[in-house]
Amino acid sequence: MDVRLTSEQQQLRDAAAKLSADLAASSVADLDDAARVARLEKTVAGTRWRRLRRDGASGVEVALVAEEFARGLVDVPFVGPVLADDLARCLDADTGQATMVSEGSAADARGLRLGLGIDEESIFTVELGVDMAGVDLTRRTATPCGAPEHVGRISAQHRDSWHALALVATSADMLGAARGALELATDYAKLRQQYGKTIGSYQAVAHLLAESLALIAGSTSVLWYAAWAVDELSPAEALEAGRVAKVYCAQAARTVCETAIQVHGGIGNTWDCLAHVYLRRVLVSAGLWPVALKEITIGLS
Repeated sequence: MDVRLTSEQQQLRDAAAKLSADLAASSVADLDDAARVARLEKTVAGTRWRRLRRDGASGVEVALVAEEFARGLVDVPFVGPVLADDLARCLDADTGQATMVSEGSAADARGLRLGLGIDEESIFTVELGVDMAGVDLTRRTATPCGAPEHVGRISAQHRDSWHALALVATSADMLGAARGALELATDYAKLRQQYGKTIGSYQAVAHLLAESLALIAGSTSVLWYAAWAVDELSPAEALEAGRVAKVYCAQAARTVCETAIQVHGGIGNTWDCLAHVYLRRVLVSAGLWPVALKEITIGLS
């Protein structure tokens, strides 16, 4: 496994980072800016990144965009539509703008009205109701409002391969959120002064930030192996790597985000501090596409 990014992959990462920096939310108040969200949605739709897999992209490239979008708090759908499109490839069909449903709801559904899901052996579509705000302030959820329509069958190998990609994408989302939270806390520690010195100069704070950086380094290692495995190893091996990445990244990202709040001190517990937005995103992502397949399949009556 070569961990170096190709020039095309680096360009993709840089482009995703620039898009996030230019149009994603930079404050809690920005999350309510409908005009900004509309510009962001138009730009993301124009990139065709939601169809990366259909266009021949690897699991690594999906992870690159997912990570940068979470780091910048991009608040339009990406992971859900990418996974829905990858699932539609198993049918050799184009389902249009759709997102994934799991455990009776779609967690990445802003503006989308069609959901895709899987049961033990088949793929189904289902209409979604109006999307609503939830715990994660950067994503909106929607629940199915109609009966599922089975549109094709899926083999065990295809199901495992798709599940591995789902675990990789959500792990990348959590890693990106952790990176964003750490950057936020580090910048604050460089500016906030106590007793005439910046708080980052004190060992107690520096150690917290260093431990967070170590957790992110470990998460990066397991994630990139899992992302590489999606296309290079057998579906069973890729799924196992994805499970390891999901468990590790979920625990590490939560710790990093909670540390970011702690480093901010009292202001870290206020609504206007972005630290809680990162933590909310991680907590929701940790519950998406659980490592056990039986937990991600749903039955709708």
